[in-house]
Amino acid sequence: MSPQRGRRLGAFVFLAPGLTYLIVLLLVPLALILSNTVFQRGRFGGVVYEFTSENFERLVDPLYIGVVGNSLKIATVTTLIALLIGYPTAYLIAQLPRRWKTVALVAIVLPFWTNFIIRVYAWIMLLSPVGLINSALGTKLELLYNQGAIITGLLYSYLPLMVLPLFATIEKLDPQLREASANLGASGFTTFRKVTLPLTLPGVMTGCLFVFVPSFGNFVIPEMLGGGKSIMVGNLIRSEFLKARDWPFGSALALALIAVLVVLLIVQAWVSRRA
Repeated sequence: MSPQRGRRLGAFVFLAPGLTYLIVLLLVPLALILSNTVFQRGRFGGVVYEFTSENFERLVDPLYIGVVGNSLKIATVTTLIALLIGYPTAYLIAQLPRRWKTVALVAIVLPFWTNFIIRVYAWIMLLSPVGLINSALGTKLELLYNQGAIITGLLYSYLPLMVLPLFATIEKLDPQLREASANLGASGFTTFRKVTLPLTLPGVMTGCLFVFVPSFGNFVIPEMLGGGKSIMVGNLIRSEFLKARDWPFGSALALALIAVLVVLLIVQAWVSRRA
């Protein structure tokens, strides 16, 4: 066997598990979703293989556009709050001594060591009318089953995904750049606006994408903390597949969601290149 053929065989052996994973669990399901969008729903659910464009026409129904708009609003608010909290948090962690950086980062990712559903249930215990917060305040505030509870749950779940890429970007900054800005008479705010923020913009975009994407498609938190009162795209797709058994329209919704996420990835890549 020639050395070149041996290198190719070795590369294939190492790539085969990853390629198999992508093909079986990503490309094949995506192809099934794409094919289902052009077929009709059966009388008792499932798919009837007769061509139709009705599934795409239903996507522009005001009812479903309203659900998408509600999802965009909740995901955008969650992302902005995560950015406002995550940026100063990541900045402060980056200024810590090396030993304390590790401790702080472990504290940031510590919630991921607990099951996701258990963490959501913990928020139900905190926000319920007889929960810890109302008991401590001696009130009966309606903290649960509203959009505020959904945003709180999403923020708690995905805030580490904002902090970590921001920290990685801020830590790489050359401190001499900020020192040079200060020596030239720039204020702290001007230095941040003209030096720090532009150089950390790729991290900002990555963090926003990491928070926005799962927030936009999440269906567990709106169901449990929102009580099903605030429908998001993830809840709608789940209902179409599991309750209405309208797989073609559910596939069209899922495809539309994927298209939105692809556009966001393209925007993030373009901004990162420009930055």
